Amino acid sequence: MRAGICAVDSALHLRPFAFVSSRAMCPTIARRVQGLKPSVTIAFMNRAKAMQRQGMDVLSFAAGEPDFDTPDLIKEAAIAALRAGQTKYMPTLGDPESRAVIAEKFTRENGIPNCTPDHIAIGAGGKHQLFVSLHCLLDDPRPGDPAQEVIIPVPAWVSYAPIAELAGGRVVEVQTSAETGFLASAEQIREAITPRSRVLILNSPSNPCGTMYSPDQLRAIAKVVADGVKTAPDLVVLSDEIYEKIAYGGIPHFSIGSVPEIAERVVTLNGLSKAYAMTGWRIGYTGTSGEFGRKFIQAMATLQGQISTNNTSFTYPSIPVALRRCGADVERMRGAFARRAELINRRLSQIPRLRNTTPTGAFYAFPDVSAYFGTTSPKGKAINSSLEMAEALLEEALVAFVPGEDFGGCGKKHLRISFACSEEQIERGLDRFGAFLATLK
Repeated sequence: MRAGICAVDSALHLRPFAFVSSRAMCPTIARRVQGLKPSVTIAFMNRAKAMQRQGMDVLSFAAGEPDFDTPDLIKEAAIAALRAGQTKYMPTLGDPESRAVIAEKFTRENGIPNCTPDHIAIGAGGKHQLFVSLHCLLDDPRPGDPAQEVIIPVPAWVSYAPIAELAGGRVVEVQTSAETGFLASAEQIREAITPRSRVLILNSPSNPCGTMYSPDQLRAIAKVVADGVKTAPDLVVLSDEIYEKIAYGGIPHFSIGSVPEIAERVVTLNGLSKAYAMTGWRIGYTGTSGEFGRKFIQAMATLQGQISTNNTSFTYPSIPVALRRCGADVERMRGAFARRAELINRRLSQIPRLRNTTPTGAFYAFPDVSAYFGTTSPKGKAINSSLEMAEALLEEALVAFVPGEDFGGCGKKHLRISFACSEEQIERGLDRFGAFLATLK
């Protein structure tokens, strides 16, 4: 082999041949990517799928993906568009009808003022919209200047912090606990705001915690943000409301972007993935308000135009159909998640030494398993963290939960359990989980 040719080992890592140095053989990877954390959620989901392909009876609770099929009306709209030849490039931020329908939804359902089609961006899923939004808000610090700060109540979804850091921000964690329902108080947010604060990320209902802020709590945070503008004039709230329609604990969903005093400082992320069982369709959208909101969406168009241009063209007709005609399907799925939440909460409460917070939204349980740290599994694996417990549970009991370390804060004591699966699987999985914990010594 000539110099510059790389071999590939069994772990799919590039490695040079022994007689030539690594630097001479292989180019390097950018530091920003080398330091980027992979998603622990995806890692455990993929491990579970790999074991299932090997014929192992793995019960996976790792993916945040509804087990329901996409409603037929939505599929038929996309099929009709495909057959009609809607297979070409589309406007970067989406077709006019879809943007208008989303603006109407934000105005009518969420109470967001001054939201027009010009305040709407459609992209390739919620994560893509988060990525574009944060890169439109955050600047790399100039030499000698401190980084702009991104305030995140933790535990929080694993992608917020890495994407914020990739965009040049510095993450400021606001600690929460099971005792507070994993919710940050307005006073904690007030204390976190500094002159360098640029973005406050809120997620309600929450992934991974399965809890949600009440309207009064969000109004109190909105007041803090309004007051905090004196200290941090560029502060923007990024409100992730992807689970808004999956609420069942008696707390009504409330959009902080509806509060007039800060409406033009709120960027609301949402999409069709969770409520409409459309994770693979990759349809996320962003809504804003007022003059800043319009400028922000124009900035998203510029950046998105250099990344992905538009979504798959024939999926756009599914958006008006979903938002206008599939409310009954959404309610049917929401009811199923409510029953599953009740079931998993009851089953977890029956396991000794386990502490669980009752889920009120989304489809996650987030039990504290730290009482079992310091034990050893039947196959001799030491259990001193949620990661070690999740690994032993997968290897020895064939149950895939997500360890809580990467969610931040007290997450290191917790496991995330997605109950976006059948009640029968929940019963079987909790049987195995309880039996596994009972064997720890």
